[in-house]
Amino acid sequence: MVLREVTYLAIALRLVCAVIIGGLIGLERGMKNRPAGLRTYMLVCVGSCLIMLTNQYLFQVSGSGDPMRLGAQVVSGIGFLGAGTIIVTKHNQIKGLTTAAGLWAAAGVGLALGVGFYEAALIAGLLIFFVLTGLQKLDNRMRSKTKTLEVYIEIADSLNIGTLIRSIRDMNVEIEDVQLEHDVMPEDGTRSLFATLKCKKRTDHIPLMEAIHKIEGVIYLEEL
Repeated sequence: MVLREVTYLAIALRLVCAVIIGGLIGLERGMKNRPAGLRTYMLVCVGSCLIMLTNQYLFQVSGSGDPMRLGAQVVSGIGFLGAGTIIVTKHNQIKGLTTAAGLWAAAGVGLALGVGFYEAALIAGLLIFFVLTGLQKLDNRMRSKTKTLEVYIEIADSLNIGTLIRSIRDMNVEIEDVQLEHDVMPEDGTRSLFATLKCKKRTDHIPLMEAIHKIEGVIYLEEL
């Protein structure tokens, strides 16, 4: 078929599709002000498509060589861009994994478009967009009702660590790990720590967090 070969029509169609599908995937990330947004996803998808077009053109002109060689380099090389979107916050919380995975998937869509595999690229692009948008609420709901949760706590000097631990255990919650924070200078008169809490059964984290925050001496509390 004409659209499967490297023709002017096929080149235009594939690159335009890469812009549209890449932009669609990046739209959700951009609206949430993530490190990689609309334009980044567009560029990744278009760049991957162009590289695959070039690879197919070289193979079509010369009639020899590996038609997947350049595409394989994109799959392995996109990792450097994805790694740049992954950050570790001051509370040791890792962010950016979804954005990095989205960039890698967008590169795959671009490769599929570049080689003329329109059907797979369209279906994959829509599925990626659905995963990023439609499944976020489900993901948040699952995370909010797990048995184990990581918390960051700031307490007043007047509150003893042992008292805090006993108060939390009285809520039928086990404390698997407690780590005092030394690298970050807390506000005057406060101490900060990280704790791993484990409930006996799946429960909503919000009421538990509110109960811990009501303990006398707890100044600030955040789930990581």
